Amino acid sequence: MIDTILLTAARICTFDHQRALTNASGFFFARGDRLFVVTSRHVMRDKPSRHAPDRIEIELHIDPANMAGSTGFSIPLYRHGSRLWRQGLDAAGDIDVAVIEIDRGALPPTTVYRAFTPAHLAGPCDSVEVGSSLLVVGFPLGFHDTLHHMPVVRQAVIASSFGLRFKGEGYFLTDARTHRGTSGAPVVMRLPRATVAHGDLPWMLLGVHSARLDVGTRDLELDEALGLNSAWYADILMTLTEA
Repeated sequence: MIDTILLTAARICTFDHQRALTNASGFFFARGDRLFVVTSRHVMRDKPSRHAPDRIEIELHIDPANMAGSTGFSIPLYRHGSRLWRQGLDAAGDIDVAVIEIDRGALPPTTVYRAFTPAHLAGPCDSVEVGSSLLVVGFPLGFHDTLHHMPVVRQAVIASSFGLRFKGEGYFLTDARTHRGTSGAPVVMRLPRATVAHGDLPWMLLGVHSARLDVGTRDLELDEALGLNSAWYADILMTLTEA
């Protein structure tokens, strides 16, 4: 038996033509008949670091009887000079979440994956308290089970009031040990009561991990890093995946 949450995550490699650039994390989100890969916006484009890939590649499981079987699936980021991914914007500025649609018909017919749906997003009746236990499912520093092509999970807790935009931005805080390569990972909480709508994925999708936070006045010799991270609220996916 494989924990289905591990099948939601996809390792993302960015490329400039054939030149490999960076590693990141992502996950699948389905809305109706449409399928998307979700990751951080800065994985697709980051002007400060001049990161400008023209395609991404995700790793897919292609043999239900042998999880060691995988293939790379390339997704172009531009067509005729126009970007193919969607990114969010609100009154506070850019939202560090991006989605790009996948043609389901282009996937190998034996592809094995799980996708979150709108039913997995937190609703007004869901209780998400500060200090609640979370998981961050991704590929820190590109590290993963290289035989079975599986992500790893890191434990986290909610470190700010869920539902309040921290400093007016569209994210909340998590307390977790994270690394480069975790950008775009799903931040999830176990559902206390799963329903038919959740399928075999009894998890609530709360956010998309973005980055570690630090304090500019921290003494690098005397003070440890905060160990806090920003996770953008996952309900932005309802806007980004509209027809």
